[in-house]
Amino acid sequence: PELYKFLSGYQNLKHFARMHKGITEERIKEVVELVGLTSRIKDKVKTYSLGMRQRLGIAQCLLHKPKLLILDEPTNGLDPAGIREIRAYIRKLAAEEGMAVIVSSHLLSEMEMMCDRIAILQSGKLVDVQDIRAFVGGTEQIYQIDVADASLIKASIKTFDPAIQFEVKDNQVQLAIEKERIPALVKALVEDGLDIFGVMPISKTLEDRFLEITNDKGETVNV
Repeated sequence: PELYKFLSGYQNLKHFARMHKGITEERIKEVVELVGLTSRIKDKVKTYSLGMRQRLGIAQCLLHKPKLLILDEPTNGLDPAGIREIRAYIRKLAAEEGMAVIVSSHLLSEMEMMCDRIAILQSGKLVDVQDIRAFVGGTEQIYQIDVADASLIKASIKTFDPAIQFEVKDNQVQLAIEKERIPALVKALVEDGLDIFGVMPISKTLEDRFLEITNDKGETVNV
């Protein structure tokens, strides 16, 4: 955010408050408290860390109680602690201020933790909009099965369901299957004499799903 570094955080907010009607002293105090700058708001902005400046920029946006807040790469340039901080404040805004927050970002791992819904843009066109958990999860899940001898499992899987796609590597098998079918599959493998040491889901990341949807040619993601 562009701020007057020779002024204090409070003086910056007073200045921006003059651009809108009806912003009271009480409202300024509210947004300062909301973004967690109460103890430093009277210090000059030039002494602020990048994360603090990001928070002051958000406070500036909140002064007139907008219904919609649009942020472009709000965690850009922040250290891990600052990223976590800004992420928490953005979720807090949506919950406590009742506003919609749109974030444009290429940091897909951050978007996965920050947002409720995802919209994908490719070549300037809206590709899809979904709840982020449903988008990442889907109906099928990739499971990894650890066995004593993976070479023996191929025939058993094909007998159970020839349509199941699977990959064998060392003594591990990865396959796509619905969660509800896992008990029946394990039972069939055990009945075929296979020793099962473990079955665990391998969750796809937002990045994985994004690349699937865009065929590795995605340009940007808006959430």
